[in-house]
Amino acid sequence: MAKKSKNTGLQEAIELKLLHNFSVQPESATDENYYNALVLVLRDRMREMRVKYISQAKRQQSKQVYYLCMEFLMGRSLKNTLFNLNITEEAAEALAAHGVKLDNLFELEPDAGLGNGGLGRLAACFLDGLATQSMPAIGYSLLYEYGIFRQKLVDGYQTEMPDFWLPGGEVWLNPRPELTKEIKFGGNVREWWGENGLHHVEHENATVVLAQAYDMMVAGKDGRGISTLRLWRSTAPGMDMSLFNQGEYMRAMEQKAMAEVTTQVLYPADNHREGKSLRLSQQYFLVSASIQDIIQRHLDQYGTLENFPDMAAIHINDTHPTLAIPELMRIFLDECGYSWEKSWDLVCRTVGYTNHTVMAEALECWPEDLFRERLPRIYQIVLEINRRFSEEMMAATGGDHEKVGRMAIISYGVVKMANLCVAASHAINGVSALHSEIVKHSVFKDAHDVMPEKFTNVTNGIAHRRWLCQANPALSKFISDRIGDKYVLDGAELAKLRDYADDKASLEEFLAVKRHNKERFSDIIKAETGVSVDPDSLFDVQVKRLHEYKRQHLNALHILDTYLELKENPNADIAPRTYIFAAKAAPGYYLAKEIIRFICLLGKEIEKDPIIREKLKIVYLEDYRVSLAENLIPSADISEQISLAGTEASGTGNMKLMMNGAVTLGTLDGANVEICEAVGKENMFLFGMTTDEVNQLKARGYNPQALYTSNPRIHRAIDKMYTGFGGRQYGEVAGSLANADPYMVLADFEDYRRAQTASGKLFADRMAWAKMALLNTAGSGVFAADRSIWDYSDRIWHCRPVELENGTLLK
Repeated sequence: MAKKSKNTGLQEAIELKLLHNFSVQPESATDENYYNALVLVLRDRMREMRVKYISQAKRQQSKQVYYLCMEFLMGRSLKNTLFNLNITEEAAEALAAHGVKLDNLFELEPDAGLGNGGLGRLAACFLDGLATQSMPAIGYSLLYEYGIFRQKLVDGYQTEMPDFWLPGGEVWLNPRPELTKEIKFGGNVREWWGENGLHHVEHENATVVLAQAYDMMVAGKDGRGISTLRLWRSTAPGMDMSLFNQGEYMRAMEQKAMAEVTTQVLYPADNHREGKSLRLSQQYFLVSASIQDIIQRHLDQYGTLENFPDMAAIHINDTHPTLAIPELMRIFLDECGYSWEKSWDLVCRTVGYTNHTVMAEALECWPEDLFRERLPRIYQIVLEINRRFSEEMMAATGGDHEKVGRMAIISYGVVKMANLCVAASHAINGVSALHSEIVKHSVFKDAHDVMPEKFTNVTNGIAHRRWLCQANPALSKFISDRIGDKYVLDGAELAKLRDYADDKASLEEFLAVKRHNKERFSDIIKAETGVSVDPDSLFDVQVKRLHEYKRQHLNALHILDTYLELKENPNADIAPRTYIFAAKAAPGYYLAKEIIRFICLLGKEIEKDPIIREKLKIVYLEDYRVSLAENLIPSADISEQISLAGTEASGTGNMKLMMNGAVTLGTLDGANVEICEAVGKENMFLFGMTTDEVNQLKARGYNPQALYTSNPRIHRAIDKMYTGFGGRQYGEVAGSLANADPYMVLADFEDYRRAQTASGKLFADRMAWAKMALLNTAGSGVFAADRSIWDYSDRIWHCRPVELENGTLLK
């Protein structure tokens, strides 16, 4: 017989779910049964809250935010939901009455495989921020069956495996069959003028794919709002029975399978035409379903589209959802009968665009013939947008053909998504102060010269309630004991920690918290890799996507140099350091995979030496994901943010790490610039060229071969890569550095080595280190996602919170 908890309401609700949904008595239920039952109870509560929230938003005629993104890297939801609804203890008690541990249920939940990296994690943080700020919002994305991929390292080489996240994850999804949309691909367009003088368009012979909606709800802290993440799953309208009855079984099944492949995998490889076609189809599928849904919601409430820009803010997060622009035009023109001029005005006053990259290859372009074939009506509309926009720009630039050519949406057989965003959006923002300047003066310089009023900045932010309060409860308690808990809702309150920067007792306790987190993560490392690490060593962490511009190979080159130095002088005075890497490489990115292998096998080579491994260790954690990051980040001493200046748009891992008391070792790139402003350069280890110095060196002509020849440390390390270790040579990585070095690893190497040495020396002074780390946490409040949401609201969306009775939806 189960004990009764003090809070019998939740316990009884769980018991009812076990009985009614799973036909199991509490005493016979498994942990998995309890996990599913608890999630269903939370879903019911959030659904009730959302109905109330939407009702109040409608009554107050609140402007709605619609956030379109190909990725939402949600991670696990159970801990976050319980925390935000203030029922973690109640849930633990209700489960304990049946002998079930809540922590065990947390571990049953898979990471929702809906994203790849920082872009998707940012979008997830924003849903939390929007809900907590009581701003009504719907995020739109795709329900990927397999997500990105599960990384498996085999002798250091990355292999990709399917990420089966839906079993265990699907329980969070609420099916919405009544919202199903039709999406049309291929075929041809027939146009004619009716007797009434109206232009008619019919999309004939198209392949129809259905978009089925599934909602995931995200609760704001203290029940201040509920954001919705609406995910679209592709399916066929039905099997072609005429083919099936003729014995064409495979063809009948093939049509169904081809429809469903649209949402199978995030970012299919696009180094062939089929992959490009599938990616383009994914993007149009997302925006067509979402835009149809947005317009239907608006018409249901207002009965007119005349006030559409006043009551709806559609945000395009990176270039993937760009086709929202011509899809809006298609509906306004073809289905609503608006003129071109009226349609364009509605679109331009509704749509905003966030640029996330300075990388030319990441500014998406599509072959014009593929675009025309796959999306014939959308192509016609984009062609006309391009014609009108080019005429407008010719007038604005005084007939500067070169400038207008660079700004064109279609040129030389290519359709340019970023240029379409710039043409149509009323606001365009970068994601850090430095990045936004690069956007204005480099990436979109021509457009900025003509229409500077469109451009602004909104620096990224993180969900500090997840990344500090939940991921690091020991540090959260340390903070609350000193400054109270107002920081949970207002990250700016963290600045009050500065008052304790010279308090020896506080610094000792701060170090004890870090030591506790390092011990805990050392156990995880041992369990996952078999490698034993010393929690008293300096934990030097670089965790992010594997890309040359992020320069994991600069870090690895320095480790190799240190290893070779220790081989020559084993007694060298070097602070023991554990280098922790975690990163996935894009499946088709060969050099990135070789860098991973180089790092992994270097770690194995170091581990063979019983003397050196006491001072130097590499841990490469496979399959980096949100739940792993939540355990890793609180343990970090150093945050490696070492991209070449002018290449990283912002970064958000740098914010999470500093908030958890890691000291940044990095360049003045992305949001590192604002981290420096927040904590002072004396509380970071800065190195490397500035963006201006990088550009000057490029203009003079950068010659990595000269550095390879003249610098004995670089020469020794690269030669070792060529000759090899661990049964392999690393010529591809060595050659990329010595011969091309597009991200100037060798140019920054000596200054990076200086910063590494300085960090090791300071780490030995425990009180000085603790003060520096504490001041990083104290300066991190400006990077809360709540602040980002208010910046977007003020500068781009122009929306305001829903006024809730007593400020909450909780009873």
